Parts: sequence; structure tokens; C-alpha cells
Amino acid sequence: MPTKKKGSRAEDELEKEELLPEGTFWGWMSVVGGFCLSLSTFGFILSWSTFQAYYEQVTLNSSTPSDIAWIGSLQSSLIFLPGIVAGRLFDAGYFRHLLAIGSILFIVSNFLIAECNHYWQFLLCQGLALGLACGLIYVPCIACTSQWFRTKRPVAFSVMSVGVSVGGVIFPVMFKNLLPRFPWTLRAMGFINLVMFIVANMTMFTHLPPSNKTAKLLNFKGLFNAPFTFYIMGTFVSFLGLYTFLTFLGVSAIGLGFTTSQAFDLVAIYNAISSIGRFGSGILALKYGAVNTLIIFTSIAAICTYIWPSITSHQGLYAVTCIYGISSGAFVSLFPVGVASLGSVKDLGRRAGVLMSITAFGALAGPPISGAIVNHKHSFHLVGV
Repeated sequence: MPTKKKGSRAEDELEKEELLPEGTFWGWMSVVGGFCLSLSTFGFILSWSTFQAYYEQVTLNSSTPSDIAWIGSLQSSLIFLPGIVAGRLFDAGYFRHLLAIGSILFIVSNFLIAECNHYWQFLLCQGLALGLACGLIYVPCIACTSQWFRTKRPVAFSVMSVGVSVGGVIFPVMFKNLLPRFPWTLRAMGFINLVMFIVANMTMFTHLPPSNKTAKLLNFKGLFNAPFTFYIMGTFVSFLGLYTFLTFLGVSAIGLGFTTSQAFDLVAIYNAISSIGRFGSGILALKYGAVNTLIIFTSIAAICTYIWPSITSHQGLYAVTCIYGISSGAFVSLFPVGVASLGSVKDLGRRAGVLMSITAFGALAGPPISGAIVNHKHSFHLVGV
């Protein structure tokens, strides 16, 4: 296996001399595996708007929009929430264990969703179990790929994140064309995800040896500095509003007169166009810096969220969806890159884990709060603010 069995002293020397490889064969294979994981995890979860619209109208029509949004928020937040533990376990050398357990849990959860009929079942399988599976995988996936690149790290992450767009197109289109056979729709998605996870497990391996297996599981000593702390705060606030637009995109489109089929297509368009932001932002980050590029695109996404509720035409919603897709795609692609540059590579798993765990609360709280506002005001205007 590509993992190098050397001691911590050799690892420190490797880091000190900045001899991290600039994309070897196994480095690019880790990008292929990360692409597959992005397609299945984030690609599936960012298709939530189609599930939200379908559940509100058919499967869970007796539940409020806020209640249904909790399912999507739970799975979105659990991508990040286990990050502290998953990151520390990655640093300790348990990447393959996390990947295997997360893969099995995700596939089992995916197929169980097809058998769900009641709200609590969807919350348990789609919200809790599937989200937790993503959480066991996501931070280790980022840290694994980071070990194989130095200056080309933004490009590697951008290529990986294009998988999110591919999955975000495939799943809504499948959802639209395979309904009303909901169980087989989810099973078909499950078979695609099974193939993606098999590829990821065959292509992703770490480069550096474990940093310290005997260290405490939760050890924050020397981890926080001013730039990293402010970075966490900014990312947390961003995630409070990031998923609001996407969660209610399908529902708001139907409210403007879109058919259900057109609303599902709009979600697919969002995910397809986001690939421009995901890949293009990596190119820009090489020249202008990951954090600088991230700030610009995050600001654009915030403006789109603010003006979205005021749109009254189909053309306007298409336009804002495309702009938001590009800008939010850049955000999702670049925010893990920023944390990689804010400290030592030997603590990358810990640092990424802390970031993800804290920002998870923003992803968890945002959509249900927005759903409660919509349910109370019967309008998206306050949600955009």
C-alpha cells in the first residue's frame, strides 16, 4: 500500500522540508476516489430539495415544511458534526476503517429509505444514519487527498468537488423519471452509490504515517490561533444560510407556477452549473489564494439568497439559480482548502475535524429555522434575510 511506514520523526522532517508529493499516481487516484465519494455523499444530499418537495406533496404531506426540513438538515449537519472524532482517528491511522464503516452504513441506509413510510423512519434512515455515514467519510477524505498535494491542492479539491455536481444532476433526474415508484427510485440510486463506494475503497490510501496513536481523542492543545478561529466563525455563519436556498428551491419554484417536473429540473440545473464554480474556483485560488477567492464567491452567494424571495418570474429564478450555483459551488469546493493552509499538515485531520464539527451546527439550524418562518409567515421574504 502507498502508506509509508516511518516514524513521527521522519514525518516531521518530511513536513519541515516541504517534500509532500505534488500529485503522484496514488495522489491522483485519491482524487478519483474523492470524486466518487463526493458524487454519492454531497451529490445525494444536495439533491434534498427534490425530496423536500416530494415529501411535502406526497409521502409526508401531513407534516409541516419545518418538520420535513429537519430530515435534510440532520443529514447535512452530520456530514460535518463527527469531524472532530473522525479527524483525530484519521491522524491516528484509522482512515481505512472509517472509509469501510462509512461505506457500509451509507449503502444500508440508502436501501432502507426505500422501505420507509412514516416520518420517524425517514428521520432515522435518511437524516441520522445516512448523515452519520457521510460524517465518517468526509473529513478523512479531505485529509487523505491533502497529503498528496502542495501547491496543486486547490485543483485537486476542485476536481473532487465536481463529483458533487455530477451526483446533484444524476439524482434529481432519476428522481423525476422513476417516480411514482419511490422504492425502486431509491434502490436504483443505491446501486449507483454502491459502485462509487467500491471504487473509492480501491483507490484511496494515505501517504503519511500516523501522527500519534496514543494522543487523546479530543485534544485541542496548540490547535487554535487567531486566523483559524476567525475562519471557523465565518464558515459557521455561512452555513447558517448556505442550504436555505437549496432546501426550498423546489418548493419556491412550484409556488411560482413551475410544475413538479420543472422544479426537479431546476435543482439539476443548479447542481450542473455549480460545477463551473467548483472547478473554476480552484484555478482562481492558485493565483489569488484560496481564502481570498472564497470570500468573493461567498459574498455573491449571500446576495443571491437575499434577493431570491423577491423573484416573481421563471426567468429570474433560473438566472439567480445559476449565479447561486456557481458561487455556492465555489464555496463548497474551497472552504476545506483554506483550513489546510492554516497550520501544520500533521494536525490537518484534527483541524479539519474541528472546523466541520462547529460549522455542522450552522448547517443543522439554518433550514429548520427557515422552514418555521415559512410556515408562520407563508412567505420566503424573511427567510432570504
